[in-house]
Amino acid sequence: MKTLGLLRHAKSDWDDTSQRDFDRGLNARGRKGAALIGAHIRQHPVTWDKLIASPAVRVKLTLESALPEMPVIWDERLYLASVDTIFETIEAHAGSGAEEADAILISGHNPGLQDVILELVAPAKENALFREAAAKFPTAAFAVLECDISHWSELKRYCGKLVHFTRPRDLDPTLAPEG
Repeated sequence: MKTLGLLRHAKSDWDDTSQRDFDRGLNARGRKGAALIGAHIRQHPVTWDKLIASPAVRVKLTLESALPEMPVIWDERLYLASVDTIFETIEAHAGSGAEEADAILISGHNPGLQDVILELVAPAKENALFREAAAKFPTAAFAVLECDISHWSELKRYCGKLVHFTRPRDLDPTLAPEG
């Protein structure tokens, strides 16, 4: 059994429309949401062996607020990555043999992260958490999947079960969408 965590970057700042997408930072709600979800992740019972993340500015700032003590493997392939690219990146950094990670946390972007959930969870294993995450995987959302595999190279369609899903608004109702 392997454990895969997914953390989407926090709410980005759109004030400066001249910035490249890669360079956008976080707005005030994003900074608050990142800190809140980080505290939640630290209280979660999984010990993450590796944190692999997109080097986009909004992801870096999310992790600085959420998990400042965790070492990060920055991988450009995770910037706006597809499911296949996310799987390839996991396998590339997972390690092998006795050094293979059991629990990997990925931090990046949608739609890729939400698509990972849709790809890994079989219809027979869909639950209330899955339905919430399938409907919307918002900024600073955190999900945990248990994958019925022995090695990360076996990561494939329908091998997982979503066992945890939390959004910042679940922890602080003032972070619910406006309107």
